Amino acid sequence: MPSCLRARLRSALATAALTAAGLLAPLTPAPPAHAQSAGGAAEFEQQVLFKAARDPGYACFRIPAVVTTTAGTLLAFAEGRVLNCGDAADIDIVLKRSTDGGRTWGPLQVVNEGAGDTHGNPAPVVDRATGRIWLAETYNTGRTDSGNCAVPCDRTPHLQYSDDDGLSWSRPRDLSGEILPADWNSWYATGPVHGIQLTRGRYAGRLVFGVNTETWNGSRVTANHAALIVSDDHGGHWRIGATDSWPVAADGTFRQKPSELTLAERGDGSILVSGREQDGTDLGHRTQAVSRDGGSSFTAPFRGLPGLYTPQVQGSLLRLGDRLLLACPADPDRRRTMMIRSSYDGGRTWDSVDRGTVVTTDWSGYSDLVRIGSGTVGLLYEGGAVDARDEIRFARFTEDWLAPRRGPDPVTADLAPHGRPAAVLGDPEKTDGVSGNALEFDGTGDAIRLPYRAGLPLGTKDFTVSLRFRYTAAAGEQPLLWMGGIGTGQPQVWLRAEPANNRVQGLITVRDGAGPPRTAAVRTATAYNDGRWHHAVLRRDGDDSRGVRAGGRLSLTVDGTETSVADVPGSVSRNSPFGVHLGQRMDSRAFFTGALDEVRVWDRALTDAELADPEVLRSPQDTVVRLPLDRVRG
Repeated sequence: MPSCLRARLRSALATAALTAAGLLAPLTPAPPAHAQSAGGAAEFEQQVLFKAARDPGYACFRIPAVVTTTAGTLLAFAEGRVLNCGDAADIDIVLKRSTDGGRTWGPLQVVNEGAGDTHGNPAPVVDRATGRIWLAETYNTGRTDSGNCAVPCDRTPHLQYSDDDGLSWSRPRDLSGEILPADWNSWYATGPVHGIQLTRGRYAGRLVFGVNTETWNGSRVTANHAALIVSDDHGGHWRIGATDSWPVAADGTFRQKPSELTLAERGDGSILVSGREQDGTDLGHRTQAVSRDGGSSFTAPFRGLPGLYTPQVQGSLLRLGDRLLLACPADPDRRRTMMIRSSYDGGRTWDSVDRGTVVTTDWSGYSDLVRIGSGTVGLLYEGGAVDARDEIRFARFTEDWLAPRRGPDPVTADLAPHGRPAAVLGDPEKTDGVSGNALEFDGTGDAIRLPYRAGLPLGTKDFTVSLRFRYTAAAGEQPLLWMGGIGTGQPQVWLRAEPANNRVQGLITVRDGAGPPRTAAVRTATAYNDGRWHHAVLRRDGDDSRGVRAGGRLSLTVDGTETSVADVPGSVSRNSPFGVHLGQRMDSRAFFTGALDEVRVWDRALTDAELADPEVLRSPQDTVVRLPLDRVRG
């Protein structure tokens, strides 16, 4: 069957199915608590926009992108994956249009048919001066299985446009001669997310979108490049602008790999660029850079954002007045819990997960944000009850629906050198401690979170964790201290009580070079949930030079009774989001019910004699964390 006829048939079948079944009916979740108290001003609604069962001819839809045209029409793009949900098979770029602000949508259109190859990574950008909608995209040879594109991957950039509000599209043109230099000869990806047109200063009118690429030297990938692509003649010609390149070592390790760039023009005309960070040795799964010359150069290399919790996934930016929005999943380990987080200082700092606005607790993945008139925002995102790739949803909401800006949290002092006050979340109560006061946590949101600073990650060092705990819970995961990431593959250190398993457990997960993650765990033989104060010490001692232990050990001591296992070499804080929490799992899925006191972390292994010496315990020397938990301010 000719490809053009196949495209028309898919469109006709999709239209018939939607008309017969009314399949674009709204899918409306319960609004968050803050929206319920907004006096009717806050609005939120959503619907399923792309789904294989509703759009015949496709096995899967992924990679959303959305823009508003100069006529006010919303154009929602996606990859229509014909054979399976793999990234490199027969893939079309498809489109649905809305002329009423996203309340209802027209039938599926095929904008660019793969015809057996992969045509994807839609990156639309609207020229407000001409009304033309540009669509950058990437091609590669398709596969018939669900495997990835072979390395080096033959990816090439292309561009097409529409002058009639997305109803029809020009033939794509190959942009390789303009924006594909010879050494960007492996992976190449446009977007995937909307580009922008600058509106302020000397570069007003410039069109900008992002790409990420790789260099292949004939035997391996040697570098990753994150770049901006710009046009100053309304899309007639394009050139490579700001570029940040990161080398890949022979063993496959690298510091950063900024990819899937999303852009926003800040109030001063500069460009904030936010990217996904994938498997680098730097901390964090989001990374950022800034351009102050219209996208021609970056002011500094990309830097990771360890405290911005998100899994490895694409995200999307949008400026809403003085507020920047970031849409991406909030679970630091898995693609779930789509959240909108805000920045009020141009992206220098971002809302923590307890301040963001949850769109859904379902599985969720890629996304794009769009402005719909004054004060209304659209979010096109991957979501599903079973898998983030189940469907693509469109949500529209008012700014009033977003969580309002919140004042500073109460704090408690961290007396470690260079320590900053730790945020007190929820409302833990003061209680009698081992000596002086302690804090009692209710298990439903009470926690302590330390602000990120460079001195907190323990890396490959030995360490000692010492804390006092008291609890009576008979069930549930009872997190005492969490440092690092979460899940089976992220470096981390934690100590928790597990009363249902009648134990207290300490665990480390490490990464060493390019090797896979390794874990060591040490457990007590009782849960210590008797309502009395107990002293727990988790210690990593990889140095046997003092003769204290034969070889490196990870040990857990409670009230003087020790158990230990062999240490695993590597870093306990690398290539993952990083947080330090008391009374809370990093992903906020478990909270402690009980009391904590005198929490300390040293970046060396203390001896038993030092742990029994009051002078050592009072000294700030070598301490990374030193929380007396005797006072809360604010």
